[in-house]
Amino acid sequence: MSNPAEAGPAPVQSVDRALSILEILARRRDAGVTEIGKELGVHKSTAFRLLAVLEGRGFVEQVAERGTYRLGLGIVRLAGAITAQLDLTRQAQAACERLAADLGETVNIAIQDDGRAVNVTQVRGAAAIASYNWIGQHTPLHATSSGKVLLAFGPESVRTRVLADPLPRFTDATVTDPAALDEELGRIRQRGWAATAEEFEVGLNAIAAPVRGADGAVIAALSISAPAYRLARESFAEVARQVIEAADEVSNRMGYVPQGVV
Repeated sequence: MSNPAEAGPAPVQSVDRALSILEILARRRDAGVTEIGKELGVHKSTAFRLLAVLEGRGFVEQVAERGTYRLGLGIVRLAGAITAQLDLTRQAQAACERLAADLGETVNIAIQDDGRAVNVTQVRGAAAIASYNWIGQHTPLHATSSGKVLLAFGPESVRTRVLADPLPRFTDATVTDPAALDEELGRIRQRGWAATAEEFEVGLNAIAAPVRGADGAVIAALSISAPAYRLARESFAEVARQVIEAADEVSNRMGYVPQGVV
């Protein structure tokens, strides 16, 4: 039997130490294995193993001429993702507030996150009766208007995966047939907006439109949701026009220029 004392650190402890290394390098700009080991209070070999893992993921890199380590480009990629999300919420705020004021209902911005939609911005209109905060909440792609927009215009790999897996039913109106959902996604791409009628929650309808980044790729969905008796099916097309206008405004603020516009 192996000696427990010889085993590596527990996974949680290793994570804590790895994060401490990143903080050390952020503070000191660069440091050697011995210096890092001393700050962590661990043997040099343990510090080296942790650095090797971080280096393999691109979070640290060696400074060859000095024999030290510094933060790598992996940190820049993570920071860039957070910056982009913060920029989206900032640029979307004014358009969301105007749409919520015009329609009196709740407006959300959602992005795709590992096969689900996650809401990053929410503005409530004067008529909104629900006080639920959707920010940070994950919702299914196949049963929400934002999710359908992200599915229709997003990566084919995500669409293929979602259509291949069982589609959970949330209400009697939830679309759970992959073929039917795929056909609907095609219609969404054609008309430029998505809608759900009590598919995720009974009594709740919603409409969403795509938000594009500077390169034209859809990076988010802007949606409005309201009780079914206020947002009836027969009003979907007219409300969708307003939702598209708001989404297009956010797209413009994110640097998107439609083809043919100079």
